[in-house]
Amino acid sequence: MAKRSVCLISTLQDRTASVILQHLRISSFNVSPGARSRAGRRSVCSDSVAQEVKSLEPKHYSSREVAIIGGSAAGMFTAHLLARRGARVQVFEGAGQLDPRPRTLIVTAQMLETVGPASQQAITNEIRRFELFTDGRVAEIALRRPDLVVERSKLISCLANQARAAGAQILLGRRFLGMQTNARQLELSVERKEDGRIEVVGAQTVVGADGAVSRVAQAAGWPKQSTVPLLQAIVRLPRGMRVDTTRVWFIPEDTPYFYWLIPQSPVQGALGLIGENGVQTRRVLDRFLEKHHLEPLEFQAARIPLYTGWIPVRRKLPSGEIYLVGDAAGHVKVTTVGGIVTGFRGALGVAEAILNRGTYRRLKALKRELDVHLLIRKAIHNFKQADYSKLVDLINATVRQDLETCTRDEPAKMLLRLCLHEPRLLLMGLRSLLANRSALRVRDH
Repeated sequence: MAKRSVCLISTLQDRTASVILQHLRISSFNVSPGARSRAGRRSVCSDSVAQEVKSLEPKHYSSREVAIIGGSAAGMFTAHLLARRGARVQVFEGAGQLDPRPRTLIVTAQMLETVGPASQQAITNEIRRFELFTDGRVAEIALRRPDLVVERSKLISCLANQARAAGAQILLGRRFLGMQTNARQLELSVERKEDGRIEVVGAQTVVGADGAVSRVAQAAGWPKQSTVPLLQAIVRLPRGMRVDTTRVWFIPEDTPYFYWLIPQSPVQGALGLIGENGVQTRRVLDRFLEKHHLEPLEFQAARIPLYTGWIPVRRKLPSGEIYLVGDAAGHVKVTTVGGIVTGFRGALGVAEAILNRGTYRRLKALKRELDVHLLIRKAIHNFKQADYSKLVDLINATVRQDLETCTRDEPAKMLLRLCLHEPRLLLMGLRSLLANRSALRVRDH
């Protein structure tokens, strides 16, 4: 019997490795071990970004007219990429001032490697350790490359300055109303905030960067996305908590995702969760805050798109083409429901397609990555408390090393190594997938 079990595990490992290796064609980025300080990161990131942007060199320079709807992070990055390659870019943002709502985010070092030094000013802290809690157990993970804590509003401002410097025009107080086609181009109807007048703007290419509930996507006929609520409270850090450590709690009776506490400064942090129902999410967060004796100083909230499968990001019309980027395209890691880095990678892919007339190498790589995240989410989405406890118990020295080395933006590489080094994790995931074959459920929108 034991021999048959070993053979079964070996077969599963081989088959899993074969599947995952197909996903490992995703573009990877290398960071030198010495790139720890901000000064060191700057030189590494500059080289990486220079190579990425240089590879976007269009086959034929043109003064293509591009209208980007929405001043999101992905929208501003797309504007920068296109403007610096000769496109005439206009960004239309409905708000009268470029003053996005603040929200504390945590990202991997791939953000700097993708966007470059322009985002340095948005970094408020570095995270070098994670503490994972479940049912009285705790596991500590020391990261080889620090995660970055970012203030979203500062990040968008930095990217807007970068886009302007490249030649993009950012028009504030311009609310997108709808879109029509004529014989030569796409025509956008935009309302001016200052006087309510309606402008008609022509463009050959339109990029929807206007969030999870995208009006561009609706106007062009894309299906409505499912979303989940993100809610977090800014709190004072508990006494004795290290400022370089993020805490994560798995409490499946409250959320199929997790709670987090991310230090954004030496004295404050963001404690939050992803839920499935908005009202229930606020209720369990209040209960968690009370249990841990934490007083909320302010709340931050958003609706995040739930990735349930790849949506083609381009629609070709007789008089032009329409693309989606960022949350509008659903480019969010469904394991953690984080979309900053994947949104930037989607922007790189869309810029590549626009400049090189339909080249989709980067978008195909991003699709493979997001599909791996979806596979992992389906495997753990219905975990019970006992499953998370077993998961933490299986974090041995080798598994810990894998978690310390691979980042959340390398899911295929991480999954392959974990399955090879601890096959019981593979068996747990397979049992869960077989027991819960239904798609991810969303209780409200």
